[in-house]
Amino acid sequence: MKQDKEFLKKLSECLEKALEISSNCELCPRKCHVNRLKDEKGFCKTGRNAVVSSYGPHFGEEKVLVGRFGSGTIFFTHCNLACVFCQNYDISQLGKGNEVSTQELADIMLELQRMGCHNINLVSPTHCVAQILKALLIAFEEGLKIPIVYNTGGYDSVDTLKLLDGIVDIYMPDIKYGDDERGMRYSSAPNYFSVAKSAVKEMHRQVGDLKTDDRGIAVKGLLVRHLVLPNDLACTEKVIEFLATEISTETFVNIMDQYRPLYKAKQYPELSRSVNRAEFQRAVEIARKHGIHLW
Repeated sequence: MKQDKEFLKKLSECLEKALEISSNCELCPRKCHVNRLKDEKGFCKTGRNAVVSSYGPHFGEEKVLVGRFGSGTIFFTHCNLACVFCQNYDISQLGKGNEVSTQELADIMLELQRMGCHNINLVSPTHCVAQILKALLIAFEEGLKIPIVYNTGGYDSVDTLKLLDGIVDIYMPDIKYGDDERGMRYSSAPNYFSVAKSAVKEMHRQVGDLKTDDRGIAVKGLLVRHLVLPNDLACTEKVIEFLATEISTETFVNIMDQYRPLYKAKQYPELSRSVNRAEFQRAVEIARKHGIHLW
């Protein structure tokens, strides 16, 4: 139980480690070495406090998260990636949102639970792990019981993820590319695929394959997203091969077809169109060939 003394003690210890890391920030693989505790800002443009763009019950997520009453999403402003095609660029890159205190973030979580949401869905949480842990310590003490979802772009540090062991119930990484070079070109993320593979292995070690309750709502486990890009720029087969051979063929994957050339995408001719039906179908067939569960 996340309200017992031993758990809260462990959470408090993890928070202290996260704050220490934030003082010379290495929370994510970028390792900007700024003092976030003194409100210094690195690549993610986030200092002492988290910035939230919006929150509320969300019905556009995977059905296994949405259920009847919605997924309790909290959209964090800014990001540790810089995807040139980001559909939420006003939030991730332009900084739309409001700074929140630890108590305010905890209150948001508790409000979402009171609204009947099936989980707390932390969207783009990587750069806000310390603030999230601090808020969770308050929220758990005040009765937060629903599962915690870590909804990430996949560019996560294994050391930081280890601080979330036993705290996060459901990991939902988006593996964007099966190639480091593409990750650098389109998301300004050095060694993206290498980093994401290590991160997803750690996530799966912690929570295992996806598990649902008798209502079909996720309670624990790994759910992977993969956005198909035009001209196979996401290197889909490499992503699927990794999941099938190094994670589990029981992995649930949501292969997404909603790519549109937004934000700066039209500056890249190879990204300047939507994904066609044949490209999406090929991605689905690759997943089926490798025995992966499709969501």
